[in-house]
Amino acid sequence: MPFVPHTHEDISAMLERIGADSIADLFDEIPAELQVGELTDIPAGLSEMEIAALMQARARADGQPLCFIGAGAYDHHIPAAVWQIATRGEFYSAYTPYQAEASQGTLQLLYEFQSMMSSLTGLDVSNASLYDGASALAEAVLMAVRANRKNKSNRILIPSALHPAYRRTVRAIVEPQGIELVEIRFDSRGGHTPLEQVEAAAGDEEFAALVIGQPNFFGVLEDVDALTDWTHARNALVIGVVNPIALALLSPPGDWGERGADMACGEAQPLGMPLSSGGPYAGFLCCKKEHMRQLPGRIVGRTIDLDGKPGFTLTLQAREQHIRRAKATSNICTNQGLLVTAATIHMSLLGAEGLERVAAHCHANTARLVEMLTAIPGVEPLFEGPVFHERVLRLPMPAADLLRSLAERNVLGGFDLSADYPELGSAILTCATEIRTQDEMREYADKLASIAETLSQAA
Repeated sequence: MPFVPHTHEDISAMLERIGADSIADLFDEIPAELQVGELTDIPAGLSEMEIAALMQARARADGQPLCFIGAGAYDHHIPAAVWQIATRGEFYSAYTPYQAEASQGTLQLLYEFQSMMSSLTGLDVSNASLYDGASALAEAVLMAVRANRKNKSNRILIPSALHPAYRRTVRAIVEPQGIELVEIRFDSRGGHTPLEQVEAAAGDEEFAALVIGQPNFFGVLEDVDALTDWTHARNALVIGVVNPIALALLSPPGDWGERGADMACGEAQPLGMPLSSGGPYAGFLCCKKEHMRQLPGRIVGRTIDLDGKPGFTLTLQAREQHIRRAKATSNICTNQGLLVTAATIHMSLLGAEGLERVAAHCHANTARLVEMLTAIPGVEPLFEGPVFHERVLRLPMPAADLLRSLAERNVLGGFDLSADYPELGSAILTCATEIRTQDEMREYADKLASIAETLSQAA
């Protein structure tokens, strides 16, 4: 809140009206031993002008480095109109739209978001968002165990080539609920998840679902048709983890194999959300109509009122823990309404053709960047498979040292894979979105070459 309008007189009048002597009296139910007391280490308040100067100085200290990091959060162009509209009071202050008669604007926006996500994924139904892509996958896993009527297994097959943060989040959420996650190894040459490895991980036991990333964490494209058909033949469900920008070019989950994926989820950050040091973002989750009753979150529907006018309302709230409590479908409460507002506006402005052009430009820029970087001695692409948006590169020096040196030169060169995938050696994941220019990519390549030469001489 940029401005607090209440004067001391206003506060005194409100306290007098409710019969309280001070603001502290409003919290007297908190036991004294739990109260922190005086905040003696907090400095005195600054004026608005001083605060503005302080924040501007700290922003300048951060610099404006060129960003070539992807790994699930991407530096895309966001049209100025997106947040100009999203931060209007009508959207910015809106809360849960339980009262349809007072929330038609918010409800219509959520309905449009659902319609767009269903169109992108090729699936029948979309919810009105979740906390982020990782928790959306966790909800999809829980949903798959509930929805699979052909077997009662609690085993989920999940590729090790899936985003490490997603795998950690899913494990933290579902394993305490008795769900077993079976990791599948990726192919060391192609970077993909081969069917033979999936079969080996599955063994002779039943499993509830297979998770397929498209593209996977390495940017490599999976053989989604073969994996989907094999999974359905084993009476299991398919969960697609997808990048919404990639869906403008790639086959949507609803078209995978003969019957299509059963669910699709992912991170909506590429749709109008700035990097913002890691959030807030928004997750999406879509499914076939037959699984709709197991879908967590809200679903907004369009109807006709008694006067024949179109209207919008919450038609399904499968996750309402404040009504069903322990029997709720899900206990995730957060509906990232403001972020979904931005995503909906972003997709509306770009349209299908605009999204396709963004995806194509990202793919071309990444290919161009890889060509420049691999011209440097010792830098080589690690996997042979086709990729979208990002690429794994092997380096002739420790990745951490190189990335640190690049950052000192105002370039964020990529994501260090050594902690999550030590078997890859010194390797990074790098990408170039549509906003990276030829000169910026050349600057990255020149600085990398200079650092590589310096480090090799020092060795």
